[in-house]
Parts: sequence; structure tokens; C-alpha cells
Amino acid sequence: MLNTRASREFWLLALMALLVLGTGLGLRDPWPSDEPRFALVAKQMVDSGDWLFPHRGTELYSDKPPMLMWWQASLYSVFGNWRVAFLLPSLLAALGTLACVYDLGRRLWTRRVGVYAAWALLFAVHFSFQAKKAQIDPLVVLFITLANYGLLRHLLCGPAWRWWWLGWFAAGLGVITKGVGVIALLMIVPAALASLLGWPRVRLHVRDWRFWLGPLAFVLATLLWLLPMAWTALSSGSTEYRAYLDDILFRQTAKRYAQSWDHHQPWWYFLATMPSMWVPAILALPWAIPAWWRRLRRRDPRYLLLLGWWLLIVLFFSIPHGKRDVYILPALPMFCLALAPLLPGLLRRRDVQWLLGAFTALLALALLVAGIGMLAGDPGFERRLMGQRGVGTHVTAALGWAGIAMGSWGVIGLLACGRRRFHLAAASILAGVWVTYGLIGYPLLNDSSSARGLMQQVGQRIGPDAELGLVAWKEQNLLMADRPAATFGFKRRWYRQLHDARTWQAQQPQRRWLLVQEDAVLGCIDRNAAERVGVANRRGWWLVPAPAFGGVCRPSAAELARIAREQGQDEDEQ
Repeated sequence: MLNTRASREFWLLALMALLVLGTGLGLRDPWPSDEPRFALVAKQMVDSGDWLFPHRGTELYSDKPPMLMWWQASLYSVFGNWRVAFLLPSLLAALGTLACVYDLGRRLWTRRVGVYAAWALLFAVHFSFQAKKAQIDPLVVLFITLANYGLLRHLLCGPAWRWWWLGWFAAGLGVITKGVGVIALLMIVPAALASLLGWPRVRLHVRDWRFWLGPLAFVLATLLWLLPMAWTALSSGSTEYRAYLDDILFRQTAKRYAQSWDHHQPWWYFLATMPSMWVPAILALPWAIPAWWRRLRRRDPRYLLLLGWWLLIVLFFSIPHGKRDVYILPALPMFCLALAPLLPGLLRRRDVQWLLGAFTALLALALLVAGIGMLAGDPGFERRLMGQRGVGTHVTAALGWAGIAMGSWGVIGLLACGRRRFHLAAASILAGVWVTYGLIGYPLLNDSSSARGLMQQVGQRIGPDAELGLVAWKEQNLLMADRPAATFGFKRRWYRQLHDARTWQAQQPQRRWLLVQEDAVLGCIDRNAAERVGVANRRGWWLVPAPAFGGVCRPSAAELARIAREQGQDEDEQ
């Protein structure tokens, strides 16, 4: 009977995870700011056959290691569909993270604790939101969580040397996914403290020679990519490859951490981020803190390792000036795992249930107000949405009805679940939001958000035999183009791109067109002879034929300052 119940609970969790995280797969193209960049790099890997040195257009892309792009390119080779391949790594990584948390909770405590930990993680807004995006973060969270899984299996359930080695190896994979993968190894710090203080159950076994195979496994994982990449870059004699090597190994890792040049935030930024992004699990924190303290006083090393690592991650990312909410996402699985043993008792408390009910009611009310506002509210809101996103009234109306439907679903959930089960109402409305977002939001917003609609319009306007060049372009423009498009650099200043594009166009003026971002349309372009084709991603775009040019394209001081400012903002998005 217990086995049957355990099986039902596990499969309910698995099916709900697939529903919440997987709904919408294949219904949209990559959306900015990061998704088109990675998908474009992966597509160029497949097209060129060069998987070692990623390219964005004609330039090498050295901002991030290529692990995610490898996954996307590999899955495209299997499924042959970019709409599936670009999002599937995030889905698989999120499911893998949930599996690690579930099994770790089962082994450190009980099967029931593992189920609670996975449910808390699944419905944490930060986790679900990132799992439905094709960014590097879900993948690095998987490798960091897998590293924690292996280390904890050894430190708390061991000795288990194979899991110890796997933990170090997974941390190395995290490094070549996104340099911060090394933070998984901070788990050893509270473990060492517990061992020195003589706490039960935890031992490092430093004197055993097998301990030192862990760092070797870490180095081996990092060399899987670093060794062939560095060897090729150094032996080729190419200055471009050498610059790629220097940038990705030094500027984008240690220098980016020590001298952050973007996303500047105060030291307490994450103290504000976690309460807003980790709901609803974080709502239990006021009751969890004293309970954790009592267990730490009883010298329970499970809480010391999990909570100590969480605090170390927050401290680590609070030191540099540059901060983003996704930086501490890897700490969320261990937070949910530390919280899970307390949840059965906390959910029986009336005050906890009322807090969850208030959260659900506020979310439902916000959705209802937003939906009604889109349908019958301030028309200026609709105009702003149409102007910034390039969507029509049919989209805003459909989004309005979707908001009303989700808010109504939340109200029904509150009434149906009752005051003793408001946690089910919270899970219900969150599931409804993510499913509606995938089934309705994806198709409605795809053309404008992905630039597919814009690029289709451009292709129809210039005809099938014309050639297209891109100036001040974004990754989604090249990715969604219906033909091979000429580019003139990506990070180069826009007026220099425009100069080279004009030269290229002049070679065959009758059949070559330029698609130029509105901010890069200088005074040398006659706007009356050009054509404004639309708005995508809050940017206007112009089709420029050869006769529209007149005079020398030299930006004025004001235009130069504006271009530098706009291009600097685009670089900050990356």
C-alpha cells in the first residue's frame, strides 16, 4: 500500500513538472535578450561544422562557454526542429534538477521530504520562470545541483567515493557551462567546519588517497573543452583565436567578477531579490529560521551543510558590484531541500495557510486587474504595448481575456480548496499561469518578440531574388531572416557598419537592400526614400534602398553620443 502511494505521489510530481515546465515547447521561437544569441550560435555550429569556436555572424562569440549551444545543436541534429531544440535543454535540465532534489531529500530524510522539496522547487517562481527560457542558467543549475548531490551523498551518507568524484566532475562541467560552476565546491567549507567540530555523520576522509581524485575529476571535466580549444587557438597562429582565448578565460570570468562593468546593484540586492523571486517557498522563512536554529543546536549536519552553502553563495555574489537575480538561482534547490522537512508541520499551521491564501488572492487580483485593464482600461496602455512590441489589438484583447481566465482560476482555487489547503490553491494558480503562458502567450507574442513577423514582412517586401544586409542588427534578425543575410560586424560601431554596408550595397544597387535599426539611421539616409517596416523588441526598423543614400555618412557629435549610448545599453543586456 505504501509503495502504491509512493508511486502515485512520484508520478503526480513528474507529470505536473512536465505540464508546468514543458507546456509551450515548440510553440515559439527564441526571444531576447539571450535566447536568439545562443540559438544563432548553435545554428551556425550546425551550418559551419565548427563546434569548437562559436560565432555570432562573422565574429567569434566569447561571452560564454559553448556548452548550452552544444546541447541545442545536438538536439537539433536529433529532432530537426529549432523550436524544439533551443528550449529542450532547459526542460531537461530542470527535470534533472528536480530529480536530484527529490532523491537527495529521500536519502537524507524520507521519501516524503523528497516529494515536498521537489514540489517547493517546482512552484518557486524563479525556478519555473528560468526553466521556461532557453538560457544558460537552467543548465548550470543542473550541474551545480548534481555536484551538490554527489558531494552530499559522500559527506553525509558515505563514504561513497564514486559520488564524491561525480560531484567534482559535475562542478567542472558547471565551469565550462558558465564559469561560476565552481561555487558547488563551497559545500566543502561547512562540511570541513562540521568535521572539525566533531558533528556526527559528516567526515571528509582527507587522509584517504581517493579524496584527491575529486580535484582531478574537476580538472578533467574542465579540460574536455579547455584543452582542445586552447591548443587550437595557440597552435593556429590566429590573432582572432588568441583574442577569443584571452577574453573567455580572463575577461569574462575573473575580471568580470572582480571588476564588474554592468548590472551594478547594492550589496543587499539579493536580500530583496529572494523574497520576491523565491515565492511561495520563501514565505515560510519566518517560521523556518527558528526551526533551523533548533536543529543546528542539536548538531544536525544536514542543515549546517545546506544552509551554510546557501549563505556562502549569497555572500559570494554580493561582493562584486555586478549582480543579477539569476546569479543566486543555483542556491534555490538547496534552500528548498533544507525547508522540506519542516513543510508537513508548517502547512498545518493556520497562520501559514492564511499567508499562502493571501499570496494566492493577491496574484489572482493582479491578473484580473491586468486583464480587465487590457480590455476596458486606459487606452494609453494598449498604445504603448502596440508601439513598443509591434502587436495588434487582437493580441492585447486575447492577453486581456487570458489574464481574466487566470485570475478567475485563482479565485475558484481559493474557494474549492478551503482555508486549510490554501497551499493547493497557490500551486493551482501558479500551474494555471505557466500553462496559459505556454499555450496562449507564446503564440500571441511570438511574431513580435522573436522578430519573425518583422523578418517575414521584410522578405515579402524585397522579393525572393533580392539580397539583404543587416546594420545595427540583433541576433533575432539574422536568426529569423528568410535568406542568408550579409552582416558587417556585430560589436562594431553602427556608423562603421553602415559605411561598409553602403559599399556592399553599391556593388549591386538594384537587388541589394539594407535593414537598419532606427537609431542607426543617420542623416545621410533620406527617410522619405526609405521605408519603415515595423517595430520588434522595442526597436524600429527601416528598409533602405541604394538611392536613399546621399552624402557622406559621418555622424554628428550628438548622433555619435546617441549611438554609443544605445549600443552600450545593448551590450549591458548581454
